[in-house]
Amino acid sequence: MLFPDDEIDRMGTAAFRELVASTPEAEDAETNAYVTCVADAITGALREQDRGDWEVRVFADDQVNAFALPGRKIGVYQGLLSVAENQHQLATVIGHEVAHVLARHGNERISTRFAAQAGLDLVSAIAGEPSATRQALFGLLGVGTQVGVLLPFSRRQETEADLLGLRLLAQAGFDPEESIALWRNMSAAGGESPPEFLSTHPSSESRIEALEGAMDEARGIAQAARARGLVPRCR
Repeated sequence: MLFPDDEIDRMGTAAFRELVASTPEAEDAETNAYVTCVADAITGALREQDRGDWEVRVFADDQVNAFALPGRKIGVYQGLLSVAENQHQLATVIGHEVAHVLARHGNERISTRFAAQAGLDLVSAIAGEPSATRQALFGLLGVGTQVGVLLPFSRRQETEADLLGLRLLAQAGFDPEESIALWRNMSAAGGESPPEFLSTHPSSESRIEALEGAMDEARGIAQAARARGLVPRCR
């Protein structure tokens, strides 16, 4: 981790602002309220230092995808709602993406990529004119097709985000069992052509097996959350 968190946050915010400026947003009030409800439930159950005000946007795009960025930004593409069939499955995706931010995976990847380029102003690079460096930064932060080339997270980072995301959705009172159904839906979507989310977040039976191995603990966390009154009702 070579970069201060506040610099990574500024990069995430700059990337998000560009996406918002270049991508049409969903206009349906019910859709926006639904996605925001799920995202707020996830972020509201975080540790106090991680909560803050997370900005949530829904993009009018059919790709099956979502992302979260440093700086507390969450984006969901409308096409994801055709695969995430209920609030619990949508929470699985949002929890997974928020987990990447909490685990500082963007900082880790940017530090690895730019370790030898001391003094490079990455904030300026990400907000400047299109360039190979700028595209790489968008990908390393975790956003891709609209503005750059998204680079896959490593197997270790993906597993970490899966398991942390499972814990996050359970802490918010969502049903952790639905995470398995979500990943099976993802695998089935599109037949020979997997959704964009899976082209950059590889899915396999090993991913589902890892979730199943953590399910007993997740069930207990969810039950405790519901006993405290955390029962999401996002429709």
